[in-house]
Amino acid sequence: MKFSLFNSAYAQEVVELFTKVFSASENESEGKIIGNLVSNLIATTEPEDLIGCIATSNDHIVGCIFFSRFIVPNGEVAFILSPVAISTNVQGIGVGQELINYGLKHLKSLNVYLVFTYGDPSFYSKTGFNHISESVVKAPYELSQPEGWLAQSLDGNSIKSMHGATKCVEALSDQKYW
Repeated sequence: MKFSLFNSAYAQEVVELFTKVFSASENESEGKIIGNLVSNLIATTEPEDLIGCIATSNDHIVGCIFFSRFIVPNGEVAFILSPVAISTNVQGIGVGQELINYGLKHLKSLNVYLVFTYGDPSFYSKTGFNHISESVVKAPYELSQPEGWLAQSLDGNSIKSMHGATKCVEALSDQKYW
């Protein structure tokens, strides 16, 4: 398994990966929604606000994650991990965790120390994410599953309470993703 940074030459293959993975795990409609999200994320997000990481096996992309800029009230540089897709034929063997850890290490090398995600706590806790109360840092939209609001500090410091609104990139700025 090889891990590397995403570049736009991989866009079509990555969109197809997300569409296939979410169609298989949810349904075809969800696959199209997430495929469109990824396409929009790539097309509309400024390069400095989007960091993608891919996992390849035999020259095929089998995993992809995206971190996009996340504006928090205290002005600290933060990113949010979303979405994540791992090919169904390599799920369950740690590829997702390795890919996320690769991405977190890259963020840390860029002096990014605050990362959020919204998803399954039992999966994301394996890579250092913990539940965070919205009384500490508010999500940008109403959460359908509040227990899935997760964060981690990459510098070992605790996450301090911040009062005020947060903001994600335009592609994620839709209640349906929250």
